[in-house]
Amino acid sequence: MNWAQRLLGRLRRPAPEIPDTLWLQALHDCPMLSRRPLADVWRLRQLSARFLQDKEFSVAGDLELDDRMALAIAAQACVPVIHLDLSLYDGFVGIVIQPGEVDVQRTWSDEIGLVHSRRDTLSGEIVPGGPVMLSWPDVQQGRHAMETGYNVVIHEFAHVIDAADGHVDGLPPMPDRATQERWLRVRDAAFERLVQQADEDRPGVLDPYGAESLEEFFPVACESYFSQGRRLRRAEPELYQLLSDYFRQDSAAFL
Repeated sequence: MNWAQRLLGRLRRPAPEIPDTLWLQALHDCPMLSRRPLADVWRLRQLSARFLQDKEFSVAGDLELDDRMALAIAAQACVPVIHLDLSLYDGFVGIVIQPGEVDVQRTWSDEIGLVHSRRDTLSGEIVPGGPVMLSWPDVQQGRHAMETGYNVVIHEFAHVIDAADGHVDGLPPMPDRATQERWLRVRDAAFERLVQQADEDRPGVLDPYGAESLEEFFPVACESYFSQGRRLRRAEPELYQLLSDYFRQDSAAFL
């Protein structure tokens, strides 16, 4: 840590504490949060308070923002970084909560210059350097993540972690070349298995949406890891260990 970072740490205001009743409500609303070691839950509360201090929430449509909504997102977003660093989320400030899924028109050119267009329906999206968009009904579905494996907050913030090194490529920031090579080997093999599973329309622990691209595979794997750790460990032991080593957690031990 250099002198500028130390100075910033001294100047930064302490994050306001989250009231007990509000925190207990957040744990009740999303059981995945409370099914963790006590030290993790305490750390999660501290990180959530800092997250709420650093980020700017806004709502669209007829939604009315309240503390419970903001904390629900903050707490779930902080799960992946409990044993990492909140600085992985420094690349953005704004969070826009939508009253439902959002339709967007996509336009792109292929390798020979032909222009294509399609309409997508989004429950969440990140814009590099811009806001994170989340559908509030989909955020609320996070309370059932241990049954369904679906958690839009984990998914979108996995994209944020992926983008922390300046590249959205399904590869989060790596500490060294050896770690990166291991990641590529394990991830690519698991991705190919998911593509084959999706082609054959076979059910599995990983959502077939992860077969769309390597950029989507990482968030889908994170959803499964943080909500259904034991199932992922049984189905994809190497992938599970890869994520455990990276996030410094062992989700199968408490989920």
